[in-house]
Amino acid sequence: MYDFGQIHKIPAVIMRGGTSKGLVLRNSDLPWDPALRDEVIIRLYGTPDINQIDGLGGGTPLQSKLALVGRPSHPDADIDYTFGQVSLKSKRIDYNVTCGNFVTAVGLYAAEEGYVELKEPTTHVHIYNTNTNKIIVAEIPVKNGQIQYEGDYVIDGVSGASSRIMINFLDSGGGFTGRTLPTGNPVDLVQLKDGRDFQVTIIDCANVVIFVRATDLGLKGIESETEIYGHPHLLDTLEHIRVECGLLIGVIKEEDRAAVSPSTHALPKIALVSSSSEYTTNKNKLIQETEVDIVSRYISMGSLHRAYAVSGAMALATATKIPDTIPNQLFSSPNPEVKIGHPSGILEVESVVVQDGNNWRVTRAANGRTARRLMEGYAHVPAALLRSWMPGDAQVKEGIYE
Repeated sequence: MYDFGQIHKIPAVIMRGGTSKGLVLRNSDLPWDPALRDEVIIRLYGTPDINQIDGLGGGTPLQSKLALVGRPSHPDADIDYTFGQVSLKSKRIDYNVTCGNFVTAVGLYAAEEGYVELKEPTTHVHIYNTNTNKIIVAEIPVKNGQIQYEGDYVIDGVSGASSRIMINFLDSGGGFTGRTLPTGNPVDLVQLKDGRDFQVTIIDCANVVIFVRATDLGLKGIESETEIYGHPHLLDTLEHIRVECGLLIGVIKEEDRAAVSPSTHALPKIALVSSSSEYTTNKNKLIQETEVDIVSRYISMGSLHRAYAVSGAMALATATKIPDTIPNQLFSSPNPEVKIGHPSGILEVESVVVQDGNNWRVTRAANGRTARRLMEGYAHVPAALLRSWMPGDAQVKEGIYE
């Protein structure tokens, strides 16, 4: 390739994990300086641009995910995983959040790249998530010494079938705030500046998620994407609730209030919840009331999730197990699995919650996902981006790369 020194190539893998998609990049292939590293990544994604037309981003939050991986820094892990949500509207990557869907891709990547020895019938990949300082275990199916890609497991929101990868979040409560119930309360009352107040449940499990009754916002909870976006002021109201809750638990600072937006502060997340009900998915499939235990609509970075975030599902399943939370009040099933009705179908999640004094411990939260490597090769950025930081070969000599 004749680039005349104008192009810098970075090894990259594009992967799908669950209902998310993005780049898996090795820390060792990126500048060690965080500011320059993020400049390079933002250029790779084509941000800021809601279409990300000049980059590898997919133009939606679900397709603008990032996994930075490397040698494990935790003694019980096989690989380090740092998740980043690359903004579409600003030159920013949010690392104060995590993604349960995309961790599936990291588990498969680790098995494919030799971070673990393949063992039949299941290879357990211990992933250290640096965002939450927690271990996640991915179960990769193996047959005849090879990763088993073919299978009959289907997840709503993804076409086709594949082998199932179980994702286990261990001791996943309080990763961001130190407590599964950050305020200590199953229900809190938040008041907006216009005088309206709303009951909320805030859960810190895999992610920090706020749950609001759909009926408190004049909804049934089974609304389609068109209905959600067409509802007057709904997303603005949810954003105001989200910001007030973020301030309440300290993940948003008061001095930052005026600058907070879905693209600058991805955490906390927010979701509408309602009791089980019959509804039609975005693929025109009828979901019977008896097929689900609870119905929810998940908002991420100001947009409706077309399916449901795994980390959000872990938080919701956990909330159903804690007495008197809003999801617990709406939940009506004796089974350990929680079947969540979302816009694309149904997501099943397991959560084991035990009371520990005034707190609740989530010993295990898990569900099945699929993943696939879509492409591997080199992603290109202008060499001038690196030369502007330090001229010539001094980049390497001064240790810009690990």
